[in-house]
Amino acid sequence: MSRTGHRTELTRRRMLQGSGIALTAAVGAGVLGAAGPGGTPAVAAGTAAPAAPRTPGSFDETYLGRRLQGRPATGAGHHHHDGPAYRVLVDGAELHVMRNADGTWISVVNHYQPHRTPRDLARAAAVELHGAALVPLA
Repeated sequence: MSRTGHRTELTRRRMLQGSGIALTAAVGAGVLGAAGPGGTPAVAAGTAAPAAPRTPGSFDETYLGRRLQGRPATGAGHHHHDGPAYRVLVDGAELHVMRNADGTWISVVNHYQPHRTPRDLARAAAVELHGAALVPLA
């Protein structure tokens, strides 16, 4: 095959690869633009972002034989990433929780399973612990 033929083949290959990449990017942008994190509608460019979620209220309940408590955290020793800090206790032991950017909550017990409220999160942790004691983070 001549050098000219090789260049033409290489150019076609690059063109097809570039077209495939562009098509994939366009489809991906369309899918991501249709829904934001967690399946919520995305905010259109030039519009105001939704208001920050408000801090959940306190709770104190018994669920599956476990005492679950939650309240806004105050004082030193409580860091927060997005919004006010919140403290959750399972049988008096602190369950480290974190609020995601989309307003959902995760914990060290069920880190890959976001929950709508800290109460939902505490209940899910009680289920996952299967009666085991919550060991504090060192």
